[in-house]
Amino acid sequence: MARFFISLALAAPLISTTLLAEEDLGEMWGTAAEEAKYFPLVNISIPPSVPIRPGGLEILPDGRLAVGTRRGDIYFIKGAFDSPPQPEYHLFASGQDEIFSLAWRDGAMTTTTWGEVTRISDTDGDGVADNYHTLTSNWGYAEGHEFAFGSEPDPQGNIWVALGLSGSYESHNLFRGWAVKVTPHGKMIPVCSGLRSPGGVGANAQGAMFVIESQGPWNGCCSLKHLKEGAFLGHPASYNWYPYVPGMKAPSAQPKSDSRMSLEKKRVKELVPPAVKFPYIKMGRSISGFRLNTTGGKFGPFENQIFLGDYTTSVILRATTEMVNGVWQGACYPFREGLSTGIMNVEFSPKGQLIAAGFTTNRQWPVRGSEPFALQRIDWNGVMPFEVKEINIRKDGFVVHFTLPVEKDSASNPGSYGVTTYTHIYHAGYGSPEVDHNTPRVTSVVPSGDGLSVYVKLDRITEDHIHDFDFSKLTAEDGRPLLHSKAYYTVNEIPAQ
Repeated sequence: MARFFISLALAAPLISTTLLAEEDLGEMWGTAAEEAKYFPLVNISIPPSVPIRPGGLEILPDGRLAVGTRRGDIYFIKGAFDSPPQPEYHLFASGQDEIFSLAWRDGAMTTTTWGEVTRISDTDGDGVADNYHTLTSNWGYAEGHEFAFGSEPDPQGNIWVALGLSGSYESHNLFRGWAVKVTPHGKMIPVCSGLRSPGGVGANAQGAMFVIESQGPWNGCCSLKHLKEGAFLGHPASYNWYPYVPGMKAPSAQPKSDSRMSLEKKRVKELVPPAVKFPYIKMGRSISGFRLNTTGGKFGPFENQIFLGDYTTSVILRATTEMVNGVWQGACYPFREGLSTGIMNVEFSPKGQLIAAGFTTNRQWPVRGSEPFALQRIDWNGVMPFEVKEINIRKDGFVVHFTLPVEKDSASNPGSYGVTTYTHIYHAGYGSPEVDHNTPRVTSVVPSGDGLSVYVKLDRITEDHIHDFDFSKLTAEDGRPLLHSKAYYTVNEIPAQ
């Protein structure tokens, strides 16, 4: 294969910010202009001759950006992190099939595609791949909903792979609806069942592995799910593959439709509830790849938090997780809207920039951003936004952390905090409305001495409910309102202490 280089130093940006009509996809947060004051968007130009349609992202040891594409190519890009970007594209490999995940380890690239995990290397040192080794293809693949998404290598070198169902409702091919892990030597180990249509796999700050799940049958909204070994994650279509997993028993019961997660997790002991639920439309519609922020403060005040893209609404979200009574749960927060296309994946650069990449399709899935494909970068300009940084649960309420000190009078007023709760119907139908609404009463609020947190006590916390917070009445000490006044905490367990 011949070398392939393209310099875009003089190329005009190809990205526009034209959006689809808001009524097509529902309104978003309306904060793009304000977000740009802290986290500006930077376009990384793509030449017309490069049909890149990005799916997988990775950072190479030499600092270049690697991009895997829908058509199965891998490009290495030099200069993507410069200000302004001066990208040079180099075609490293071709011949794969819809690359949604990349991972570089020990001098080679590992790709996860529909049907296999492949190790790709350049053995003669000319910069072009010449060795393609299938690590495993030990699952079935036959049709266009059967996506596969892989993780970065875990500490043991395993790639964790989430396998989408056949359509949304059934599992016609081996291990569809399962998560598996693939060892460096190519052994495939089934981990857990119950997935529907995953969109990304990765670790939280504590090293636990998670998958993002799409709204659909048995899933009232998109959610972040813990890949607990031996667990069942909610969609029963993949029960049929347990006989192929030595030593792992099928769940003791099938979940009942038209129920609630709080009831079914007591009846089906293997059922692990979603750790973070993303209220539909308000917090995305088809959440995709995600990455943990380990930039050491280069990307603002959100170290060790998870950043996620959404394909349909072209936004970036944040999430935090914590373990309570042995179960993962946590919260999600708005972050950045106004991106140019459907976001398939995100990655952090060595300089602490967040790379967002994706495309639109000619299939039935709508996308707010109208560009056919895009590579964009979100930079932090060093100015601190006033944001809800994180929410943590307590036995009688929540501790809300802020990025800047909150104004004392508003913070001390219980009327400054709006809280509603709701859940979803756990059923075989597609998605769910928000149901079983409650409005807990704020009994007291206790600001910290430094103003960076407030202990918000409630008269009740409801298990299996999203706790929907409205902080719009709060201001910072300098009078600024919150950049985003909403946050959503998923309660699976209530701590005893």
